[in-house]
Amino acid sequence: QINFVACQLFALLAAFWFRIYLSPSHASSAVRHAFATLFGIYFAVFCFGWYSIHLFVLVMMNYGIMNMASIPNIHRYSFVVAMGYLTLCHISRIYIFHYGILTTDFSGPLMIITQKITTLACQLHDGIGRQAEELTAEQNRLAVKSRPSLLEYLSYLLNFMSIIAGPCSNYKDYIAFIEGRHVHMKLLEVNWKQKGYDRLPDPSPTGAVMYKLCITLVSLILFLTLTKNFPMAYIIDNEFLDRTPFLSRLGYLYVVTQAAKPKYYFAWTLADAVNNAAGYGFSGVDERGTFRWDLLSNLNIWNIETATSFKMYIENWNIQTAAWLKRVCYDRAPWYPTALTFILSALWHGIYPGYYFTFLTGILITLAARAIRNNCRHYFLSSVPLKIAYDIVTWAVTQLAVCYTVAPFVMLAVEPTIKFYKSVYFHMHILSILVLLLLPIRPQTHSVRRAQNQAMLNSIKSK
Repeated sequence: QINFVACQLFALLAAFWFRIYLSPSHASSAVRHAFATLFGIYFAVFCFGWYSIHLFVLVMMNYGIMNMASIPNIHRYSFVVAMGYLTLCHISRIYIFHYGILTTDFSGPLMIITQKITTLACQLHDGIGRQAEELTAEQNRLAVKSRPSLLEYLSYLLNFMSIIAGPCSNYKDYIAFIEGRHVHMKLLEVNWKQKGYDRLPDPSPTGAVMYKLCITLVSLILFLTLTKNFPMAYIIDNEFLDRTPFLSRLGYLYVVTQAAKPKYYFAWTLADAVNNAAGYGFSGVDERGTFRWDLLSNLNIWNIETATSFKMYIENWNIQTAAWLKRVCYDRAPWYPTALTFILSALWHGIYPGYYFTFLTGILITLAARAIRNNCRHYFLSSVPLKIAYDIVTWAVTQLAVCYTVAPFVMLAVEPTIKFYKSVYFHMHILSILVLLLLPIRPQTHSVRRAQNQAMLNSIKSK
């Protein structure tokens, strides 16, 4: 953890230096690629020692595949090799290092690199191996028309801004950033003459970086004060279970889950700030004319904490991973896209049993929540008091359902997970099954699902 924080703080300083002294007006694209790569390799070695060799092995293996494989199969071979290598490393953490999460925890960067490898392979397949009319609008926009050079490839996968904590970004966006076109492309989407400008403005990320660093600092303070004092393991402590009534256990479950969040808020927000400090992450201008630096944001804390549905919560948590799952799996699956996307998400996260308890429980609760919303929500829209009451109730239920679902994700192993669910009488599982049995489910056509999926993407892009 100390190495992680040190690397990210050094990366933040390097990002400011990179933006000021190696800006596109001061340095060529090759120089920017080289420095971004060298810094990234140094940070990886500093943080993970010789375990970082796994990152470099996977990167070079897939570079060989990208240059030797046929375009019709490049995305398949890259996907199998990247996910296969990642899965082997996940297995080694359990059966060799026995759940080790210290210096052996190189799986985080490996997971990000796997996302980038498969993203680039799919977008290269779209750009060279498919016709434009076969692609969606998004696939056509992100399609890569030629194989990258070794320097471009290494820079995209190993750059210092994202090698430690991500997030995954699209290859064309990253190349546009290195070449100095990233901000300009977004600004051209706005008619500045109508706004009284005689030339394009020059948005600075400094304000966004300072704001995100404030969030990072608050998250760090909460992590140091709350997370250590409210461990998730306490909810299955025998003494706690014996003397605490059911409703109090649910209340404490909410507290310990909230206490577990700051480390994610800290890591993802700091990673976002590092990219912004380097000048990467500009997403355009909102309806109020404010410059937005959230292209790479991985979460929306306000929407998470005020979510009134399971779906809303998930959409605002780990946003870039959700976008990756959609682009490499859901949009390309020939059948059962939801099930295949779930399987990929589970495999990508690892093979800890707790992950699978979380995902399976999440599917059940998501289906039940959808059934309740479709059958009941319209009754509460007739007046403002009813709508407020509905929002309050659904917020409370959503927060407790999330806590119930993610507890195994934190506890990891089978025994504590079963003990926890027994202690709360499997109540969410039972209620969800009853809802699905008693309430009619309105089936969605494939076209409707695709339309909703595109709407979700547009919503993420606009935030």
